[in-house]
Amino acid sequence: MSDWYVYLVRCRDKSLYAGITTDLDRRVHEHNHASKTAASYTRARRPVKLVYWESCASRSEALCREASLRQLNKNEKEALVREHRLVVASRT
Repeated sequence: MSDWYVYLVRCRDKSLYAGITTDLDRRVHEHNHASKTAASYTRARRPVKLVYWESCASRSEALCREASLRQLNKNEKEALVREHRLVVASRT
């Protein structure tokens, strides 16, 4: 099992924010509630909702994948979120 995740959260203004973490629930909570540990980008755009995540084998891999997600344009990110939603829904 992976210790690291790369994720996208959707902000109140419909923008998408990419990050990495070892605990998705804790990190989303921090984005929504904590002042010191939340990213300044998401603090100004609360609430946020987790819309995409993937497991990574290491912190290094997660950082590389986060950088590649940030390079995607808005339409590419939205397509990734749609595909992820379909995969997650098919597993439940």
